[in-house]
Amino acid sequence: MKSKEKGGKYRQIMKRFCRHRAAVVCLAIFTVLLLMAVLAPVIAPYEPTKPTGKFSQPPSPEHILGTDKIGRDMYSRILYAMRVSLLVGFLATAISTVIGVALGLVSGYFGGAVDKAIMSFTDMVMSFPYILLVLVAAAIFRPGMVSIVLILGFVDWPGVARLVRGNVLSLRETNFVKSDIAAGMPRRFILFSEILPNTVAPVLVYATSVFALSILDEAALSFLGMGVQKPTPSLGNILEGAESLSVLTDKPWLWAPAGTVIILLVVCINFVGDALRDAFDPRNADAFKG
Repeated sequence: MKSKEKGGKYRQIMKRFCRHRAAVVCLAIFTVLLLMAVLAPVIAPYEPTKPTGKFSQPPSPEHILGTDKIGRDMYSRILYAMRVSLLVGFLATAISTVIGVALGLVSGYFGGAVDKAIMSFTDMVMSFPYILLVLVAAAIFRPGMVSIVLILGFVDWPGVARLVRGNVLSLRETNFVKSDIAAGMPRRFILFSEILPNTVAPVLVYATSVFALSILDEAALSFLGMGVQKPTPSLGNILEGAESLSVLTDKPWLWAPAGTVIILLVVCINFVGDALRDAFDPRNADAFKG
């Protein structure tokens, strides 16, 4: 019976999600970009780090997006750059989500001095300007993909923690949780079998925004030379070519494709996140009928 109820619930969620037509289109676009990134070793015509043509060559049949300043194929570099940027965004989101969920569960369930200590630390982290905190951390540690993943992962967790704590405080007062407490059920069961499954939906929605923000942050830091280092391609360090006015005006193939991909990824992820929020909230079931 429970499996049928869950199946019906998931079907309703999918039905409400599909009503958000823009999100469905964005999900399709994101899926195509993701597959292109995953299959980069198969579909990329050239090695992304080796010169294969003339310097700054315009798009041609041999190089459909042209070549960069030292003759590397831009199409191949974009494909591999998407792999790096998506991987950084995913890993940073996973780290921040795990930390935020763990601290939020403990803080909301136990309350008292534990809650006060965790929330005080969370407020302290959130009191620092976000971009300044990221830049300072990136300047302290050695630039690279591992460093940027850890920095973003350990900076983005406070929002998740506060979200989970709020949900736990609400769920703790529900009858089914009170019944478990009265029945003497172990805290592990209450936290991970009763409370955590009911916080997955808001956390998943919030994680989409963290994912998009992490991709933007990686691009910004790599553009400044504080993120993923060359010759490893990322969408951010490819955009370094846009620092020159002559490149901006005369050689758009050196920066426009990477910028377009960043915009597409971030916009698509945000649209999907908005649709998930509406799909998980029954009050918004009729929000996107048209």
